[in-house]
Amino acid sequence: MPNRLRYDASAALPFIQPAALRGLKPSLEAARAETVADVADLRQKRKIPEDKLPLDAGFIELPTELLAGGANKLLSRIEASAKRLREQIDILVSLGIGGSYMGLRAIFEAVCHPYHNDLTRSERGGVPRLYFEGDNVDNDSVHGLLQLLAAHCKNPKELTERWGICVISKSGGTLETAAAFRIFRNALDAYYGAGSELARNLVVPITGEVGKLRDVSNAAKYPDVFPIPDGVGGRFSVLTAVGLYPAAVLGVDIEAMLRGAADMTEQFRSAPQGENPVLDYVAVCHLLERDRGLKNRVLSTWGKRLEAVGLWYDQLLAESLGKHERGAFPLTVVNTRDLHSRGQQHQEGAKDKLITNLIVEKPATPPVALPKTADDHDKLNMYAGKTIPQILAAATAGTNQAYAEAGRPTASLILPGLDAYALGQLFQFFMLATVVEGRLIGINPYGQPGVEAYKKKTVANLGG
Repeated sequence: MPNRLRYDASAALPFIQPAALRGLKPSLEAARAETVADVADLRQKRKIPEDKLPLDAGFIELPTELLAGGANKLLSRIEASAKRLREQIDILVSLGIGGSYMGLRAIFEAVCHPYHNDLTRSERGGVPRLYFEGDNVDNDSVHGLLQLLAAHCKNPKELTERWGICVISKSGGTLETAAAFRIFRNALDAYYGAGSELARNLVVPITGEVGKLRDVSNAAKYPDVFPIPDGVGGRFSVLTAVGLYPAAVLGVDIEAMLRGAADMTEQFRSAPQGENPVLDYVAVCHLLERDRGLKNRVLSTWGKRLEAVGLWYDQLLAESLGKHERGAFPLTVVNTRDLHSRGQQHQEGAKDKLITNLIVEKPATPPVALPKTADDHDKLNMYAGKTIPQILAAATAGTNQAYAEAGRPTASLILPGLDAYALGQLFQFFMLATVVEGRLIGINPYGQPGVEAYKKKTVANLGG
C-alpha cells in the first residue's frame, strides 16, 4: 500500500498495563465485527434493532463502491459536472454547516494552495476561488461576501467575473444553510437574471432524495443535483458528493482520495491488532480514558494545513460519542503556534489529556532553508542551512520529550506526505475509529439527538 498512514503509540504504552491491553482484545475484535456487520445489515435491509437506529454505516464501503462505478456511475457524473462548473465560474460559494461544511474545508486547507484565493486564475490551474457561508449566523460575514461579489463581479459575460453556488444540506431544513441559500440565490438571480439559463446552470445542490432543498431544486430545474445517500450521516459524508463534488470543482484528485479510504477500510477489516491503526488507536484512547481518566483528547497538528481536519474530527468525535453524559472531549491545536498558548497547560496542567500528534513527514513543496546573513544580529547563523521542516521536526521531538519527562502520554499519527490519497486514508481512519469506539463502549455512534434540541428552540423563538 503506497504512503500508508502509521500509528505510533510507543510513548503512550508505558501508561497502559499490558494485561489491560491483552484483556481488551476480545471486546475490540467484537466491536470491529459489529461495525462490519452493520454494513451488511444496512445493505440487505434487515430489520434493525431500535437501539441501533439510526444506522449510518453506509460510509464504510462507499469509497470502494464509487471507485467500482456504483450508484449509477456517480463518480463519473461528479467529475463531468465539476468540470462544467469550474469552466463557467471564477468564484464558488459553498453553503453548508456541520458535516456539509467541515469536510470540504478540511480538504481545501489540506491539499489546495495555502493562498489559493489570492492567486490568479492561471496560477490556480483554471479552478475557481472558494468561499464558505451558511456555516454560521453572522451578519457581517454574509454582508462581507455579498459585498465582495458585488465589487468583483460586474459583467456576467466575463469568466473571471462569474460566480456560482454549491448548496449542501440533506434535508434542506437546517436554518443556517437554508437562510444563506435564499440570500445568495437572490443575489445570483439579480446578477444573471431571475430564471435565466445561466442562473440555473450555476447552482449545484447536494441533498437528500426528499426534503425542502430537493423541492426547491426540482422547482428551479437545476440541471445537476447530487444525492446524499441514505445510510450516511452528515459528519460521515465527506467522501460522498458532499465533499467530493466541490473538491472536484477545485481540481482535487477525488479518485485518489477514495482509493486512500478504500485501502484504509481493507486494512481495518483484515489486519490484526498491532498492525491495524484503527484498532490500535481505539485501544490506546479507550484504555487511557478508562484507566487513567484522560477524558480530554488533544489532536496536535504540526503545521497549519491540517487544522481544519482537526476541527472536522472535533465534530465527528463530539457528536458521535458525546451521549448519555459520556464521551471524550476533543480539542484541536496547531503547533508550534499553540505551544505559545495551550502548551503551558499541556505541560503542567491537569493530567487529564491524551495528546495525539498528527505529523506529515514530507512537505508538499521544496524545503525552505534559513539563510546566512553578514550581520547575524539575531544570532541565527548557527542554524543557517537548516530547513523549516528540520526546525519543525526538532520542535515536535522536543515537545514530546518534554511531555514524556512530565508524565504526559502522547501518540502519533504519521502521514508520509499530504496529498489526496493520504487525506482519504485519514478521513476513513478517524470515521472507522469513532464507530468502533462507540460499539466498544455501548454508545450508538450515529445520530445526534442533542443537536436537534437547539434547532427546535431556535425555530420556536423565531415564531415558526
